[in-house]
Amino acid sequence: MTEENVTRITIGEKEYILIGTAHVSKQSAEQVKEVIEREKPDTVAVELDEQRYQSVMENDKWRNMNIFKVIREKKATLLFMNLAISSFQNRMAKQFGIKPGQEMIQGIESAKEHDAELVLADRNIQTTFARIWGNVGFMGKAKLMTQVFGSVLVQESISEEELERMKQQDTLNAAMNEFSKAFPKLKTPLIDERDQYLAQKIKDAPGNKIVAVLGAAHIPGILKEIHNEQNMQELDSRPPKSIVPKVIGWAIPLLIISIIAYTFMNNPAAGWDQTISWLLWNGSFAALGAAIAFGHPLAIITAFIVAPISSLNPLMAAGWFSGIVQAALKKPSVGDLEALSDDVQSFKGFWQNKVTRILLVVILTNIGSTLGTFIGGADVIRTFFQNL
Repeated sequence: MTEENVTRITIGEKEYILIGTAHVSKQSAEQVKEVIEREKPDTVAVELDEQRYQSVMENDKWRNMNIFKVIREKKATLLFMNLAISSFQNRMAKQFGIKPGQEMIQGIESAKEHDAELVLADRNIQTTFARIWGNVGFMGKAKLMTQVFGSVLVQESISEEELERMKQQDTLNAAMNEFSKAFPKLKTPLIDERDQYLAQKIKDAPGNKIVAVLGAAHIPGILKEIHNEQNMQELDSRPPKSIVPKVIGWAIPLLIISIIAYTFMNNPAAGWDQTISWLLWNGSFAALGAAIAFGHPLAIITAFIVAPISSLNPLMAAGWFSGIVQAALKKPSVGDLEALSDDVQSFKGFWQNKVTRILLVVILTNIGSTLGTFIGGADVIRTFFQNL
């Protein structure tokens, strides 16, 4: 039976009440409160994992972020993507004067108020991103990053009618909708697998009456999957890393070093030309990336110096070094951390906030270094053949 975004199903002795919501809808939050008060369920399941639960419940979560740790753990790109995607939701929430994820917060608060058990039913967001990232390939990653970043540039308002239509898709999917068109494989880890995961967690929730607060796009998939047993171990696993990038990562440096060494033995002058070309192309493009991010002059210089060396060692990345220098010289203040959620809502804010400026320095330095590696490497090979 379905009524006003509420779907009821019974399996054995258990009744499941699924509330389909829009994650930036004030009406959705009010409906969640009304349904839980009326139904007095044994359990309330919400479409959150532990990480996002902490995120919506802790207003000062950014204050505790250690930017140096983010860079050291190679999570700068992942954090940047999280911030870019969240900016979509935050802009809409701000437009309608509500808090992002208010219906989830309401579900949590109502569960406590009525002594219902709380179940965090969604899959770990890092696992979802890992399965997305492993599905798109090298060029797909580049296109995906471009489109994620491009979403920051979009400042369009959304009408009440469009908001109601959003009740047909959850927020993460709404933010990634255009990406899914460009990358059809995204739908499996982003929607289909999460439908399966959510369905199993809701089905296994304790008690005989369970209310589930969900993005409305998941309702049809959950209704289909809740009658099946899901392989949670498989859904929770992360794809094994391909050996191909590692092989290429070591093969290119070894090839460049071998070619330059061989050239030096046969024609030292040409060997010096290759070395200078490698240093200038690699260093210049990395420095250009740091400069585009408006990095500190010393971060730009660091990018120039480190890139030609780090490009010959797959275990290093020039962006880590320029990012650490940027963080040390322009350390984010408490104000920057507190303003992060607001600043990521605009293109200008991404460059002004010291946290996102550091992330941009890391990412754009690495992109520049990668371009410099291909161009500098091609020039090294060209000189080699000219001097055979």
